[in-house]
Amino acid sequence: MTDTVVKIDVEGGRKSRLSPEVRRGLLGLGLGNTLEWYDWMVFGLLSAFIGPKFFPSQDPVAATLSALAVFAVGFAFRPLGGIMLGTLADRIGRRRVMLWSIMMMAGTTLVIALCPTYDQIGAAAGVILLVCRIIQGISTGVEAPLSTAHAVELVPEGREGFVAGIISFYVNAGILLASLVSWLSSLMLGGAVMADWGWRVPFVVGAAFGFVVVYLRRTLPETMKPEELADNSAKKVWGGVRKHWLSVLAITFVVGAAQAYNYAWNTGLPTAARSGFKEDATAVFALTTVLGVVLVIGSLIISKVCDGKSISKWFLITRALSIPSVFLMLMYVKPGIAGFAAVLLGGSVVLVLNMTLYNVVCSSLMPKTIRGAGTALGYGLGVALFGGTASYLLVWLQSVNASWIFPVYVAVLSTLSIVFYLLARKKNGIFIGR
Repeated sequence: MTDTVVKIDVEGGRKSRLSPEVRRGLLGLGLGNTLEWYDWMVFGLLSAFIGPKFFPSQDPVAATLSALAVFAVGFAFRPLGGIMLGTLADRIGRRRVMLWSIMMMAGTTLVIALCPTYDQIGAAAGVILLVCRIIQGISTGVEAPLSTAHAVELVPEGREGFVAGIISFYVNAGILLASLVSWLSSLMLGGAVMADWGWRVPFVVGAAFGFVVVYLRRTLPETMKPEELADNSAKKVWGGVRKHWLSVLAITFVVGAAQAYNYAWNTGLPTAARSGFKEDATAVFALTTVLGVVLVIGSLIISKVCDGKSISKWFLITRALSIPSVFLMLMYVKPGIAGFAAVLLGGSVVLVLNMTLYNVVCSSLMPKTIRGAGTALGYGLGVALFGGTASYLLVWLQSVNASWIFPVYVAVLSTLSIVFYLLARKKNGIFIGR
């Protein structure tokens, strides 16, 4: 049983090297985030190809919206995953739950890769796809919040900024990998083949990667002490969560605002470019790949800058910046790959700032013994209510010539996240960092 095995060199004022066990633990936790985001982003990026195969329609936009609706359904089940698996993580430990969640994700990704289409088995194809997304929603309901909490518990106090950057690096690596694999598949196979069967290739890659992560997670260190587990019943866990209801509400909006911004940039805008404005798919994938590079490099920079600093202060500054920056979306109102590139990359700096810090901020709002359930519940609600619906909402608003509403919506979410965070911090305090 490992519990914060990294020590601080008090006399020298320096942090000692992370032990090999902790490094392996961070690798296994981080790559799980890579897989989660890879799978979710691939589905969103390829929705224009997936829609007609599983939900045939004479209108390609309608078929795409059907695929995005299934995309959103997976998010709707994240709160259930948070309740089920988050409670287990506080009762039986982090390691086993982290292993189960990645096994569920890898298995369902393989099923999607091999699933017959509507032309082959009829409506059953859409049902299989829907069930896979539900299982993935339950799995990822705990993956992101618990892996971050687990990582923060592994490293010494004061290294929260480092964890935020490293976990964000793995998350953004998944986003980059999704864009890169989609782009390379489109480049090598061509649009016609991608529409026929080539969309399966990125899912096969994801499934293979998933089983590698399963292997790595078999040896994750456990951070919950035996005495903490022995005294933590389900009743006690949820009693603590109810006591910290304001923190759960804050987590919901902290996550929701970040996810709405993220999915607008990484899924909604590319989907609108391909389906609504008929931009070249290969060019769109190339630009989303560039965005992925910005996010990966940016998260490593933030890891260095924020290590040892006040995460709370950095969060408030970066979240405030997201309010005006989201209105960059209004620049992309007509076809043109240059306009798409300007909007996509123009908002990337604020995007990486927000996506790097929010999970550690959420973990800081919950005590350790209820952190799994509390953060997973707030995270699941945030992505279900605001993240999973963002792509659909953006494409629909553009289809009815009301795209200006979306940035207003995200700006309001960002403002509310700041307000609820400050209220929760004042009432309950923070339990990680400062």
